[in-house]
Amino acid sequence: MGERIDFRDGRWVVPDHPIIPFIEGDGTGPDIWRAARRVFDAVVEQVARGKRRIEWLEVLAGEKAFKQLGTWLPEATLDTIRTHRVAIKGPLTTPVGGGIRSLNVALRQVLDLYACIRPVRYFEGVPSPMREPQKLDVVIFRENIEDVYSGVEYKAGSPEADQVIAFLTERFGAKIRPGSAIGIKPMSKFGSQRLVVKAIEYALRAGRRSVTLVHKGNIMKFTEGGFREWGYEVARERFGDRTIPEADAGVGKRETDKVIMKDRITDAMFAQLVLRPEEYSVIAAPNLNGDLLSDAAAAQVGGLGLAPGGNVGDGYAVFEATHGTAPKYAGQDKVNPGSVILSGAMMFEELGWDDVATAIGRGLGGAIRSRRVTYDLARLMPGATEVSTSAFAECIIEHA
Repeated sequence: MGERIDFRDGRWVVPDHPIIPFIEGDGTGPDIWRAARRVFDAVVEQVARGKRRIEWLEVLAGEKAFKQLGTWLPEATLDTIRTHRVAIKGPLTTPVGGGIRSLNVALRQVLDLYACIRPVRYFEGVPSPMREPQKLDVVIFRENIEDVYSGVEYKAGSPEADQVIAFLTERFGAKIRPGSAIGIKPMSKFGSQRLVVKAIEYALRAGRRSVTLVHKGNIMKFTEGGFREWGYEVARERFGDRTIPEADAGVGKRETDKVIMKDRITDAMFAQLVLRPEEYSVIAAPNLNGDLLSDAAAAQVGGLGLAPGGNVGDGYAVFEATHGTAPKYAGQDKVNPGSVILSGAMMFEELGWDDVATAIGRGLGGAIRSRRVTYDLARLMPGATEVSTSAFAECIIEHA
C-alpha cells in the first residue's frame, strides 16, 4: 500500500511508496501519459532495485472529467491533490465558453502554486536553430499567480471598463482612450519576494552561479520596477551572506562562494539569451516576462516537445507537460512524450529522488543520440529512425 507525501518544516517527507495523483490529459494526453508512466516505473525499479515504487492514483480534469462528471475541474480532484500534495498531469484543453478561463491557471491559483519552474537545457542531437545550443542551461522561475494571470480585465465598451476608465481619468487624471478594454496588473511585494526566495534557494541548492531578475522597470516603475527592488531587498535580507549584487562583484570578477544577483530589462534579456546564454543560470521573472522567456528559450534548444515544467508552492506541487493537446494525433501513439517525462524527472528531483531524475535524463539523452525518435524529431534529423510514442519510451528505458 502506498503512503501520502507530507511537508514539514519547509521540506518534503517522502515515503518509499508514495501515492502520486495523475491527470492523463486531453487529446494526446493518454498516449504520452502511458509512455511516461512506463518510463517512471521502470526507472524507479532499476535505480531503487525494488525498494521504492510509485502508487499512481488517477484524478479527473479536462474533457474526461466533463464527460463523466459534467465539470471541467471537479472539487474531488482538488481535494485529492491537496491530500497527497504532489501530482503530475498531461496537457489539458482550455474550455470554450465555459466558466474557467484555463484549467492550468485554475489549478495554480486554487492551490497557490506560485512558482512556475521551467528548466531549459540542450540534449545532444536535438535539431536546433542555434549554432551552439549547448551553451544555454537555465532554470526560469516565473511568478504564477499575479500580473496578467490575475485575470482582472474588462471588455471594451462594457460598463465595468467604462467605470474604471471614468474613475482613473476623473480621479487621477489618467489619459485613457474612451472605449478601451481594461486589464489590471497587480504585483505585490509578498508575491514577488516569495518567488525570488524560491529561485535563490534553488540556485544555492543546485550550485548555480547567478540569479537574474527580469523586469520592464524602466517603463513600469512601480510594478515591474517593484519586482526588481523587492528581489534585491529579499536577497540582501534573507541571503546576505550567500549572495552578492553584480555591481559589488566587480567587472570580470568570479565569485566562487556566493550567488551573484543580476537584473536585466526584459527585451535585453531576450537578446542576451541568444548572444550570451552562458552568462545566465537562474532567472526570476514576473508572470508575463517569464511566460515569454520560457517558450523562447525552449525554442533555442529544440522546442516545447522537450520542455518540462513544474508549478510549485509551499507544500503543494503539480508537474506538467508544457505543450498543447494536439487532438489531431490523439490515439495514434505518435507524439513526443519528452515534455511530461522530463517533468516527471523534475518531480523526482523536487522530492529528493535525484538518482531517478538523473537516470531519466540519461535515458532520454541516450535515446536521442541513438536517433530512434518520434516523428517531430525524426523529420529534422537526417538518418534518424521514426518510432512510436511507446517505442521511444522503451528506448529511454534502455539507455537509463
